[in-house]
Amino acid sequence: MSERAKVLVKEKIADSGVDQLKENFDVELGVDWDDAQLAERIGEFDAILIRSATKLTPELIGKADNMKVIGRAGTGVDNVDIPAATKRGIIVANAPESNSVAAAEHTLALALALFRNVPQAHKSLVEGRWDRAKYKGAELYGKTLGVIGFGRIGQLVAKRAQAFDMEVLAFDKFVSAERFKDLGVEGVDSPDEIYKRADLITIHLPKTPETVDWIDAEAIAKFKPGMRIVNCARGELVNLDALIEGLDSGQVGGAALDVFPDEPFTEHPIFAREDVVVTPHLGASTAEAQDRAGTDTAEQVTAALTGGVVTNAVNIPAVSPAAMEAVAPYVPLCQTLGQLAVGLTPGSIDRVEVEFRGGIADNDTRLLGIAVQAGLLSGHTEEAVNLVNAPQMAEERGIEVIEIKDSTADEFTDLVRVTIQSGSDVVTVGGTTVGPKNTPYLVSIWGQSFYLPFAEHMAVFRYTDQPGMIGKVGSLFGEEGVNIGSAAVGAEAGSDNAVMVVTADAPVSSETIETIKAVDGFSAGYAIEL
Repeated sequence: MSERAKVLVKEKIADSGVDQLKENFDVELGVDWDDAQLAERIGEFDAILIRSATKLTPELIGKADNMKVIGRAGTGVDNVDIPAATKRGIIVANAPESNSVAAAEHTLALALALFRNVPQAHKSLVEGRWDRAKYKGAELYGKTLGVIGFGRIGQLVAKRAQAFDMEVLAFDKFVSAERFKDLGVEGVDSPDEIYKRADLITIHLPKTPETVDWIDAEAIAKFKPGMRIVNCARGELVNLDALIEGLDSGQVGGAALDVFPDEPFTEHPIFAREDVVVTPHLGASTAEAQDRAGTDTAEQVTAALTGGVVTNAVNIPAVSPAAMEAVAPYVPLCQTLGQLAVGLTPGSIDRVEVEFRGGIADNDTRLLGIAVQAGLLSGHTEEAVNLVNAPQMAEERGIEVIEIKDSTADEFTDLVRVTIQSGSDVVTVGGTTVGPKNTPYLVSIWGQSFYLPFAEHMAVFRYTDQPGMIGKVGSLFGEEGVNIGSAAVGAEAGSDNAVMVVTADAPVSSETIETIKAVDGFSAGYAIEL
């Protein structure tokens, strides 16, 4: 029996990736296997490489007795049950950077096609018409591009647009002013500034409840008249009905779409329009991107099977077992504090300070700093954030993270405090862990003290410290149909200001928050989803 690890390549990847694996392992190609054959034989293999077609369910993963790593040749891992793999100690790794250049280039290709009417003119000519006057276009030169979402792909698009002498505006609250400056891009404080000034906008956001229908009738009403739009990110970001209305009214001058709400997507009024350019989700479909996906994933699998560092693991961070044992109980706390802090930050992030006090400060806390970064960025980037890629993604956005350690702590055995600098605004939150299960507890916001466990749905208010304010919040929550689980107030003696934290049994709507903020005495309100 061979001592070499066995690797199953279940779907087609680049030959160079297969050859790379064969240098170290026994490789079997199973691209023509059906589901029954895969279920019967998956237990033989130490690793499997897949693309998007193979569904690795909990039942299938349960049969993978020897599996050590699942390699996904591409970005998304929706077809892999991550919790099931993690429970069995199987590393799941992907290739998040493999299609970045392809997606950026396709964005510019669609922009050029849209401005110069390339598909329409091609169709007219091959049908025997010489419609030269009809398809007079416009130049990118001198136009203003607005980039919404300034991660890896957004930054590559901006760089290429600058080669066309376009002015570039960008909105991303997770990118620092210094990073925008370094890239020669004007960072703006809100999407509205882009809507007002840009001739063309491109969206590079993840799909989250907050970003679905990001471009809707309300957003389109704010557009500079005649603005064009390109979407190569997620189909759900653009409301197609609102887009058609905007095109009909002339508020939108044209659109280019590579992604759609449901795919395959072939029947919709949008396809009948002369002012819309469409492609069938080709953003990552280049020979080079497919080749990179295969070789990048092969590298990850090789690292996992030979004791190397798996840099693109989406479920297991590359840290030593000793370090993990010491700090692992604090990882959920740090991620939660990062999520809470950014949820209370009104503008872009300039600087992040993470302070560890008490016994926890005697450990190697680098993993915990990374956990804070993962919490900060979670749900706000195109790529999924994990404990491996969070530092790189923060660096790409110019977010400076400073760690402070002090083995003394006045009130708690261990304390983690996260401070975000956003222009002149400073947000500070603190937490600790409680009990044998190390349950994360909130202990401070903006310097005011609390002691309550975190909850999935929370709301935070700042207000003038005066009688009756808790009752007003309770009454308004009741009117909005929101049940309060618990409430706590932090108010330092001698201060006129107070902070209230409320937990709920369901998400707190922005309408509820705005209603409460309008009450006399309230100065700020935030809904937080953890």
